[in-house]
Amino acid sequence: MTKIDHDRIGIVEEAVAFARDVATELSSILITHYPDADTLDTLRPGTPDLGTVTAMNRAVAAAFVAQGVQVFVQRADKAAFRRWMADRADTAENRLAWVDRTRLLGGLAALKVLGVAAGQSPRRPLLGNVPGPLADRLLEAYSDDDDDTQFRELSEELIAAGRDDALELALRKARDQLEDGAADVLALEFREMAEAAEAGPSGWVELVTLPMALIPGSVPDAAELGESLVASGALPNKVEVRFLPGWRSPDTLAGLHPTAIRRVLLDMVAGAEPRDLPPGDTDDLAKSGFGVLIGLQIDWDIPIWEDIFENGLPQEPEEAEETSEDAERTAAFEHWRMSAAESSGGCVALALVSPSHVQDEIFEFMDEAGEHTRGIEDIRDFVAMVRREANDEEVVCRPEVIGTGLEISLFTRAGRFLDSLTLPAERLPARAEEMPRLIETFVPIVRDAPGAPESISPRD
Repeated sequence: MTKIDHDRIGIVEEAVAFARDVATELSSILITHYPDADTLDTLRPGTPDLGTVTAMNRAVAAAFVAQGVQVFVQRADKAAFRRWMADRADTAENRLAWVDRTRLLGGLAALKVLGVAAGQSPRRPLLGNVPGPLADRLLEAYSDDDDDTQFRELSEELIAAGRDDALELALRKARDQLEDGAADVLALEFREMAEAAEAGPSGWVELVTLPMALIPGSVPDAAELGESLVASGALPNKVEVRFLPGWRSPDTLAGLHPTAIRRVLLDMVAGAEPRDLPPGDTDDLAKSGFGVLIGLQIDWDIPIWEDIFENGLPQEPEEAEETSEDAERTAAFEHWRMSAAESSGGCVALALVSPSHVQDEIFEFMDEAGEHTRGIEDIRDFVAMVRREANDEEVVCRPEVIGTGLEISLFTRAGRFLDSLTLPAERLPARAEEMPRLIETFVPIVRDAPGAPESISPRD
């Protein structure tokens, strides 16, 4: 045995031992395949030779597969890597972070590239046809406070198998056997599990929704709205969201069983319209007040083998403190939401939430809006009263922001002052700066005290 062979065996054995140690902490792993020595030297200068790296990749992939870890492979490409590095500092961290999403392979295709023989997939346990014993097993596992692994595994099996009968029976038994509210918590857990799955191009996908308060006659185009949000910079770099081109009903979404939610997810992974959640009529949705955009969220944050081998598993932060990137995304979302409201004539986007929390988001919005409803109603009543006093003369409004509050002055079109009303910020349904677009829906807005033609708003 030559020294090169001996060194290669040592490196491979060390890598395999490390892979086995960290496998229990991982559900997926990304391995980079290098087609030639020049490509390896371009991406990873100073690493072992191509033969050693290839042997190590093959061995650790087999070790991960044996431990149930999903293996993904990207074929290294010098041109794609250089383009990615063009606007980044040439550091080891940046080199290790390169992922070409268009070149990712999974399943048998990934193993074939590495030269790994595909083992037999573990068989799903037989669930049986009678829902009663399954429901009892599920409740017993749910009541285990020390370990929820069995509960989650069995729930996933039932959801994947479309066993609504067993899930529904478990909920009925929970209402009879468990403490108050436990069945509702259990139902929410079923829905949340159904909304995510080990599937898709990165091995993990979830459903995400954007509920929106709609206005009749001003419903924005769903496809354009989704595209504008994706392009706004409000989403994390390692997350990709693909919105469906159509509005959905929040009531229909809330009525879906967990197995139907999972079918929606898998239909979207396949690039198809979900059979269980067809688009809603925009006029009907606007009359009801709310519509929902539904999207497929792909998590591209796949652990990279070389990064883990060199630096170990990433450490979870002790506290979920907001980073500067988080703050930038929050600001980008708020900016996008304001732009969407302006372009749609007042429709209000809520927050990006999972499907199981759409109703909560809508109820919270309605509660907050209800607290401010009196403000806009006060303005409407004030305008109506002044109009009656103005007889047949047209009334126009000049709003002025004073601090955080708003002063509304009403004039006749000819320029005669009629009356004014001042409202503090806590009585306004939106920020004072945003109020003119709401007020102009029922009274013309002027920039200055009227009298000159140029004082009239272009919208008038």
